[in-house]
Amino acid sequence: MSARARTSGRLVTTVAALVLALPALAACSGDDGGGGGADDGPTPEEALAVAATTLAETSGVDLTLSTPTLPDGVSGITRAVGTITDAPAFDGSITVVFAGQTVDVPVIAVGKTVHAQLPFTPGWNVVNPKEYGAPNPANLIGEKGFAGLLGLTESLEAGDSVRGGADNSEILTTYTGTVPGTAMKAIIPSSSGDTFDVEWQVTDEGELRKATLTGVFYPRAEPMTYTVDFADYGIDKDITAP
Repeated sequence: MSARARTSGRLVTTVAALVLALPALAACSGDDGGGGGADDGPTPEEALAVAATTLAETSGVDLTLSTPTLPDGVSGITRAVGTITDAPAFDGSITVVFAGQTVDVPVIAVGKTVHAQLPFTPGWNVVNPKEYGAPNPANLIGEKGFAGLLGLTESLEAGDSVRGGADNSEILTTYTGTVPGTAMKAIIPSSSGDTFDVEWQVTDEGELRKATLTGVFYPRAEPMTYTVDFADYGIDKDITAP
């Protein structure tokens, strides 16, 4: 065989070996380079820390807290809808079941003072929301509310990422865990369970979009679930006392 033929044969063999080696080289590069894999994302703790900071630092957000029903014989809150700002302040309404009656109560809270338009009572009155099983709604997004609760979540696990939000334009990742019963009192003052199961849905931008809270919220009652939705981060609204 001529020298030229031997050289050509070795070239073909070398090229073939390189082609066969490419998949293995790519796999090794992916393993060692740390580039772009799912493992490069934030840990559940890091994701909730970002969500807590984003919520605590927003100028305002729309919040809806709800439950389909309360346990029999329980007086408490079934729904709260309104805008919360970083003043802190709240402008919206709270639906309570009290003495067997379901009542929608317009509420404006500024700082520590909560004003409500009570049924059969003219004008606005300063109230203690704990008497109705409700929190001060002005505090629901700060360190005394959901921002603080996010940071107290234990036994965290990340779930699947799904599309959601307006027009399914957001990527939401679910995180599950538990929070101490003492911490849940900031959300529902009558909370009686030792621990509560929580599920957080967080966007890729670090916004808490939905919270699902399950446990014993009222003394001597069965476990139940509250769902809380957060929307329109960055609202700028001047809320003043009536």
